[in-house]
Parts: sequence; C-alpha cells; structure tokens
Amino acid sequence: MRCLWVIILVLAVALTGTPASAAQAANFDRVQFNAAQQAGRPILVDIRASWCPICAAQEPIIERLVALPEYKDLLILRVDFDSQKDVVRTFCASSQSTLIAFRGIRETGRSVGDTNPDSIAKLLRSTAG
Repeated sequence: MRCLWVIILVLAVALTGTPASAAQAANFDRVQFNAAQQAGRPILVDIRASWCPICAAQEPIIERLVALPEYKDLLILRVDFDSQKDVVRTFCASSQSTLIAFRGIRETGRSVGDTNPDSIAKLLRSTAG
C-alpha cells in the first residue's frame, strides 16, 4: 500500500511539475498583491533581472526553500527590474536581487544581494504568522 502512495505522489509531481506543498509563484500583478495582502497571506516580492548573476544564484535557494510544506501558502511575486520600474519604485528598491517579505500588509524584512541560504530562510520565516 505504501508503494502505491509513493507512485501516486511521483505521478502527481510529474504531472503538475511541483509538489502540492509548493509555494505559488507569478509575475507581479498589483491586484493579486493587494488581494494577498488583504487576505493576510505570506508574500515574497522578488525583484530580479534576467542578466543578474546574484538573482540567478538566489533562484535555486528560494526554490529549495519554498518547496517545504511550511511555505505552501507563500505567494512569490516576481518583479522585472528593467521593465517594471514603476513597481520597483513603489517598493523603494534601488537594485535587482532585492527580496521583500510581507505578512499581509506588514513588511517583515528585506534583503539585497543576499545569496546565503540561512539568511534567505530567515527572511522567508519572517512571513509566518
């Protein structure tokens, strides 16, 4: 019976591409961000650029962390540093590789240029209720 559950889990991951416990990620959308804030959701705003080596280093760290069950409700909203300057200004971000954590409407922390898995994990934990 246990093997059957393993097979079902493997098939579910293969079909969906992500585990059921994974965080939700999307490109930044103001309406979605505001709704998530009003709902009190944990949110990570990831301000990035396609050419940024630090952003590229952050990505696998974030992906590993948000695959953990405790981040299943986390909403990750990606902001393109180059094409979404108005959004970048809204968050008072001066550079790409900026990570901003929220719990609802409250900003719980931010980091710039951080590629340390432990401090990124601490930032994500700050979104917990």
